[in-house]
Formats: sequence, structure tokens, C-alpha cells
Amino acid sequence: MNISKHEQRVLHELALGGAIHFERLKNGKVHDVTCYTRDGYVLSDCTLSVFQRLLKKRFIHSKNGTPYRASALGIKSVRAQMSQR
Repeated sequence: MNISKHEQRVLHELALGGAIHFERLKNGKVHDVTCYTRDGYVLSDCTLSVFQRLLKKRFIHSKNGTPYRASALGIKSVRAQMSQR
């Protein structure tokens, strides 16, 4: 499956233990997302459009209102990358 560069960056951070925090409007739609790495830094590549594409492809999921994390399909789909530490 083709994954864009920005989707791949976000998905890789989620696979390493990051999370996407979100805010909803009164009608239930997500209007603001912020992606945090496992170290607590904010990832600027995560925009609302990238979030929606990952959600549509079922690469991320949320349980009972918790922050979005990588699903098993998302972890399997992300290409292996070395950590740049």
C-alpha cells in the first residue's frame, strides 16, 4: 500500500510509542490534532489531513476516547527505519 512521506513519518513515531491527541467539536468531529512522540515532543508533520488519511486507511485507532495510537495494521505497514538518535 502506498503511504506518503508525511504519513510514514507520523506512523513511524506512533509505532515507536507516540500518540495523537485530539479535540472534538460539539457535533463530534475532530477539528484539531497534535502528535506527540514518546519523548513528549510535538511532531509538526501531523496535520488534520494526514490524520484523516491514516484513520481512513485504518492505520490508527482510539479506544474509549483515548489518544489515537498505531493499530496492528499500521505497525505492519510502516517501513522499517533506524532511529536517528
